[in-house]
Amino acid sequence: MSAVPDFVVAIPARHDATRLPGKPLRPLGGEPLVLHVARRALAAGAREVWVATDDARVAAALETAPVRVAMTGTGHRSGTDRLAECADIAGWDADTIVVNLQGDEPFAPAAGIRAAAALVAGSGAPMSTLAAAIEDAAELFDPNTVKLVRAASGDAIYFSRAPVPWPRDAFAADRDRLPAEGQWWRHIGIYGYRAGFLRRFAALPPGRLEQLEALEQLRALEAGHRIAVAPTPEPFPPGVDTPEDLQRAAARLERSGG
Repeated sequence: MSAVPDFVVAIPARHDATRLPGKPLRPLGGEPLVLHVARRALAAGAREVWVATDDARVAAALETAPVRVAMTGTGHRSGTDRLAECADIAGWDADTIVVNLQGDEPFAPAAGIRAAAALVAGSGAPMSTLAAAIEDAAELFDPNTVKLVRAASGDAIYFSRAPVPWPRDAFAADRDRLPAEGQWWRHIGIYGYRAGFLRRFAALPPGRLEQLEALEQLRALEAGHRIAVAPTPEPFPPGVDTPEDLQRAAARLERSGG
C-alpha cells in the first residue's frame, strides 16, 4: 500500500436513526457520540473533517470542535447520498480522497482510517474498503455480519449476508467449525472514494443486488466499478447501533481511561 495521501474525512450523522433515535447526540463518557467519532478522524491526520447532518442540534454539539458541519437534506436514502451533498457543500474537486467514516464508530483506529485513504491512492480503484478475517463459523453464518469475497488482485468480487464462499464438502460434513483450508472475510463499513466518484455513485439508481441484500456497496459492483479491499491494519471495535451497544461502548471507554 502506498504512503498516506492527503485526504478528508466525512462523517454522516443522521439524527433519527431507526434503532437508536438521536444517536449522534447520545452521551458517551459525558460527551456526544458524534464528537468521539470526529476526534478519531482528526487523530488519523485528515486535512479536513466534515460532519454531514440533517439536524441543527448535531451541528450545535460540534461548535467547539475543529471540524466543519454540512447541513444536508432530510430526504437522503443513505449516508452515501448525504456525503455526496456534503462534497458539493465543501467544494471538493473530483480528485479529493474522501474517507466515509460511519457516525457510530467512536473507537475507529486511526490506522484504519488512513488505510482506506491510502488504498484509493495506491490501487487506482475509485472506491476502497477494509476487511477482517472471520475466525469462527457462528460469525460466518450470522446475517448481520457482512461477508466479502476478494479476487486475487485484492478487489471485491461480492458482498453478502450469506456465508460466502461456501465450502461444499466441508460444510456437508460439519457446519460448526471453519475448515482449515479456507479463508473468510468480514466487511468493515469504512469507505474511501475520489470525490468525483462519490458523486457518480450516489447518482446511480439502486441495483437489483443491492435491493436483494440491502447492501449499498453492491450498487458499485453491479455497475461495473472496482472496490479495492485490504485487511484492516488494526481491529475495529464494534460500533454503536443499539442501546446495548452504547452501554458496551461506555464500559470500554471507562476501561481505557478515556
